[in-house]
Amino acid sequence: MKIRYLHSNLLLLVLPLIILLFPTLSRAQDYGEDATKTDTPPPGLARCNGVYMSYNSGGREKLYPRTKNATAQAWSFKATAMIVNTGIEEVKGWEMFVGYRHREIIVSATGAVSSDGDFPYDASNGTTFIGSPNTDLKTSIETAGDYTKISTNIEITGTLFGGRGTATPLPKSIKLVNDGWQCPAATSKGGTMQVCCKRNPKFKAKKKAKTKFTPRRHGDLNIIYDVLQAYTSNYMAQVTIDNDSPLGRLDHWNLTWEWMRGEFIHSLRGAYSAEKNPSECLHSKAGQFYGDLDFSQVATCQKKPIIKDLPAERKEDKLLGMLPFCCKNGTLLPALMDASKSRAIFQLQVYKVPPDQNRTAFFPPQHWKIDGIVNPQYKCGPPVRVDPTGFPDPSGLQATTYAFATWQVICNITKPKPKAARCCVSYSAFYNDSAIPCNTCACGCGDIDTDTCNANARQLLLPPDSLLVPFENRTLKAKVWAKRKHMAFPKKLPCPDNCGISLNWHVNSDYADGWSARVTVFNWGANAVEDWFAAVDLGKAGLGYENVYSFNGSRVPPKNQTIFFQGVRGMNFLIGLTNGTHPGRDPKVPGKMQSVISFKKHLRSLNIPRGDGFPKRVFFNGEECELPKFFPKKSSGKRLSGIGFLPSILLVITTFLVFMCSF
Repeated sequence: MKIRYLHSNLLLLVLPLIILLFPTLSRAQDYGEDATKTDTPPPGLARCNGVYMSYNSGGREKLYPRTKNATAQAWSFKATAMIVNTGIEEVKGWEMFVGYRHREIIVSATGAVSSDGDFPYDASNGTTFIGSPNTDLKTSIETAGDYTKISTNIEITGTLFGGRGTATPLPKSIKLVNDGWQCPAATSKGGTMQVCCKRNPKFKAKKKAKTKFTPRRHGDLNIIYDVLQAYTSNYMAQVTIDNDSPLGRLDHWNLTWEWMRGEFIHSLRGAYSAEKNPSECLHSKAGQFYGDLDFSQVATCQKKPIIKDLPAERKEDKLLGMLPFCCKNGTLLPALMDASKSRAIFQLQVYKVPPDQNRTAFFPPQHWKIDGIVNPQYKCGPPVRVDPTGFPDPSGLQATTYAFATWQVICNITKPKPKAARCCVSYSAFYNDSAIPCNTCACGCGDIDTDTCNANARQLLLPPDSLLVPFENRTLKAKVWAKRKHMAFPKKLPCPDNCGISLNWHVNSDYADGWSARVTVFNWGANAVEDWFAAVDLGKAGLGYENVYSFNGSRVPPKNQTIFFQGVRGMNFLIGLTNGTHPGRDPKVPGKMQSVISFKKHLRSLNIPRGDGFPKRVFFNGEECELPKFFPKKSSGKRLSGIGFLPSILLVITTFLVFMCSF
C-alpha cells in the first residue's frame, strides 16, 4: 500500500514537469479532436471568383404572447451571414442586401450595421448590411489569405412572425448591391442560402477620387459630424445638416443622439439644448473626473440631448451665433424652394472621460434621430466614417484645411403607415355633385372615443360646401345629403380624419386638348404655417402641366411628373383656424388658399374621369398625405334627363316652324 501511495505521489510531482517540457503533448491530450479538425469551406466558396455570400439560419424559439394564429406568432431567431472577397479586386464599402419576408425585426448584428436605421430595425422589406468596423474587403492576394481582412461574419439576432417548425425560414434573396456587381438568384439547400456575385463587364464606373474610408452616400437628409479641434480631454465638432430631397422639409427641427462613452456637451454655438440639468453631470462619471468644473455653465449633460436651432434674432449673438447657415428657427427647406435655407450648421465642445483621455480618441454619438412639425418622418442610419471634410483656410489663402475626423449620417424619408399621416386629401369633380372627404382616421384616432364613432368605416359622401367647415359641423349636412341622394346613413358615423392640414383636389374641366384642376389647401390647426409648399404627383398626366395661376409652380426633375407649388411672395402665410363672424352660431373658419392648375393632353390615352386627373401622391411641407381610396366617377355625376331635354327640343321645333313660315 505504501509503495502504491508513493508511486501516486511521485506521478503527481512528475506530471507538471512533463507538461512544461512537452507542451504540445498536453495540448494534444486536451484538444486533440479540435486540433485535427479542419474547417471545410462551403463548395460554393471554393468555386466563386468574385464575392461569395451566404446566409445560414439557426434555430428559433417561440416568444410571448402565445397565439393560436400561426401567422401572428412571434419567434426569436439567430442567423449567420458571411461575405468573402474571392476575387482580385478590393471591394470598397461593401453592402449586402438581405430580402427578409417574415416581418423580421433585427435586434442586433455583430460585424455590421444596417444602413437603413438603428437596431432594433423593422426589416419586413429587407435591409442592407454594411461593415462595421470592417467596411472594405481586401483581396486574398494582397493579404496572403488573411480571412479577417477579406471576409466578414455577421451574427444576427432578431424576431420574426409566422412559419412552422423550429427551423428559421430563409430570406427571399441575398445580393451585393454595390455599383457594378451583378448577382444571380441565390441557391438554397437545407438551412443555407448562398450566391456568388461577379463584376458586370458592361458596367462603366464613373471616375471617382480614391477614398481612404467609405465613400460618401446620398440620402434625403445628409448629416456630417466633423472634428475640427482636438485636445487631450475634449474636442470641438461641427454638425452640418443638408436637405438634399427636392420634397423634404423640416420646421422647428429637433436633433437627438446618444453618447456611448460618458461624453457631455460643454458648450454650443449655432444651436441650444432643450434641457439643461447640471445635477446630471454631478452624479455621473464626468462629475467625478472633472471635480473642479462649474457644471452650471455646461450646455447639457444628458446622454440623449435634444438639440434645437437658434431663432433668427440670435444670428449675430457673439456667444451663441455668428455661424453661417445657423439660426433659422429650425427651418430646413428644399433647395428647389430656397437654397439658402436648405443647410443648417452648429458647433459643440465635447468633453471626454477616461479611458478616452488622448487627442486621437474620437467616438461619434450613435442612434441619431431628427423630426419637425407637420414634416416627413425620417429614419437615420448609423454614423459611418468617411474621408475628412475640407474647408477653406481661415487665413484667406488658397489652401484647404481638413477636419481631424469625419462621420456621415444619412436620414431618409419614410412612407407614413396607414392612419398615421399628418395631412390628407379630399376629391371632387365638376361631373359629380358629391365630394369624397378625407379618409376616416387618416391622421390617427388615438385621442378619439371610438365608442361614439366608427374608426374603420368609409367616409360618407358630402356636398362640396361641407368641406369648408370643421368635421363636427358636417353631421347635419351629411344627413340631409344622404337623404337627398337616397344613400344609407349609419347610426354610428365614421370618425373624423383628425388632420391639421388637408388639401382638396377638384377636377375643374375636361375638354378635347386639355383639362384643369383646382387645389385648395386648408389649415385646421391653431398655428399659422409660414413658407408652405405642396407637391402633386400626377403620373403621366403631370407631363402636360402648363401653369398654376395663384401660386408659384414648377416641375420636379428628373421625371417632371410632379408639380411643385408654393405661395407667391407675400402670400406664403397660411393662417390657422379662426372664429366665424358670429362665434355663437357660426362654425370656425380654416385658413385656406387655392389656385387653378391647367394642363395639356399630351397623350390621347389620358382619361381624366377614369383616374388620370387625380394625384398618385400628394405632399405638404414634405409630408406625404393620405389619399382617398376611390375617386369621383362620371357615371354617378350629373345627367340630363328626358325632361331636361324638352326645352331644347321645343326650341328647335319652334325655330324650324318660324323658319318655314317665312317662306
